[in-house]
Amino acid sequence: MRYPPVLRGARAAVAFLTRLPAGGFPYTPDDLRWATAWFPLIGLGVGALMLGGWLLAAPLGAGTAAALVVALGVLVTGALHEDGLADTADALGGAADRERALEILKDPRVGAFGTVAIVLSILLRVTLLATVGPLAPVAILLGQCVSRAPPVWQLAILPYVSLPATAKSTAFTRAAGPQAAVATLWPTALLLALLEVDVLEVADAVGVVAVALGAGATTGAWFHRRLGGVTGDLLGATQQVTEIAVLMTLAFLWR
Repeated sequence: MRYPPVLRGARAAVAFLTRLPAGGFPYTPDDLRWATAWFPLIGLGVGALMLGGWLLAAPLGAGTAAALVVALGVLVTGALHEDGLADTADALGGAADRERALEILKDPRVGAFGTVAIVLSILLRVTLLATVGPLAPVAILLGQCVSRAPPVWQLAILPYVSLPATAKSTAFTRAAGPQAAVATLWPTALLLALLEVDVLEVADAVGVVAVALGAGATTGAWFHRRLGGVTGDLLGATQQVTEIAVLMTLAFLWR
């Protein structure tokens, strides 16, 4: 029995976003297009694995547990988003014009800007999780789930500017309003569930939504101004920026 693309998209999302064995190949273009609708839910699954790691490592202290959990997340995702952040930093930090920036985005080498960006990203996430301490499990789930919604909206709104000859996953770029709407349901459901069990305050939820919208809008506007749209690497950078922004907001609200 072959399931409809909207359901097979969930399996394709696991295969694309993680190193977990998902199978299901080959995927059709429709399967891959609908995979984007499941990105935040897959992020929640990654967060659940990281949460398990936090519970196991918590006796070692908040700092050590935070470092191990961030490392676990990188391992599960294959550093997919960190790679995008590094390439984005190199391209936008080291190129004066659009054409050169697009060339750098496809260069497998990591330069000074990219190295610094990865180091800062990991350092910030470890530090922020250690700062929130006992509330880190909630921060992990929110950071992983919420941060994967803005990239889907960027795909739906902005042009995809990678050259067809070099684009790795053009089927994913066909995400539109329906995929972005479904992607929004997952973080919304998570926030409502956390509010229902009194883990979050309304102010916390509003803050998370506001910074996620702000991070997505700000990075999207920057990418559009510099390059005319987005690429896969830029979407990975948006995920990283949004995750850090969510963690910073929670650390501030829970101080």
